[in-house]
Amino acid sequence: MIVFEDVSHDYGGGPLFRDVSVRLEQGSFHFLTGPSGAGKSTFLKLCYGELLPSSGKVTLLNRDLREMTRDQLAETRERIGVVHQDCQFLDHLTVEQNVGLPLTATDRPLRESDVSDLLGWVGLGARADALPPTLSGGERQRAALARAIIGAPNVLLADEPTGNLDWEMSQRLMMLLIELNRMGTAVLIATHDLNLIRFAKAQVQARVMRISGRKLQLAGAEL
Repeated sequence: MIVFEDVSHDYGGGPLFRDVSVRLEQGSFHFLTGPSGAGKSTFLKLCYGELLPSSGKVTLLNRDLREMTRDQLAETRERIGVVHQDCQFLDHLTVEQNVGLPLTATDRPLRESDVSDLLGWVGLGARADALPPTLSGGERQRAALARAIIGAPNVLLADEPTGNLDWEMSQRLMMLLIELNRMGTAVLIATHDLNLIRFAKAQVQARVMRISGRKLQLAGAEL
């Protein structure tokens, strides 16, 4: 689904990482870890076409990222859900309206019952009419997850989704991601929280990738 072939990326001051080759298959579950500044967020941006690689080839859902037209990239992004580290909402819209935005913005069919069911799944059914500034940190992250998957994506990318949450809420959010993966969605989570990775690996078969020394290392069955 997402394939990197000898991918390197830099911002003009030398490579952030180089010669990365990896495949993220349908239904897979991956973690991406490494120290701050190693390139985790950059890796995710390459996974949804926000950035082009400095060298090498990135294939997104069977399409070469470099060769995509603007329309093809937009179509591909509709199949890739993203939960950003700093999730942003339109504060004048309700949670329900914010969650439905990815569909309304692309003129795809949106049924209120679908949004309602999804909010119930992430535990926000009672907060559908709330405005984003009134949400707690955990509620914002769950709303961001709902928004990312409203279009039933093939792949979900999450950048430090539990970074500002306590341990109990982190576990709740992780179980939602695991349940989503069990329904067939490929999941890639960038995180520095090794305890969270160990918790997830006890629930689901997951691979761990680590960016270190400008290289991507693939861990085996053990962390």
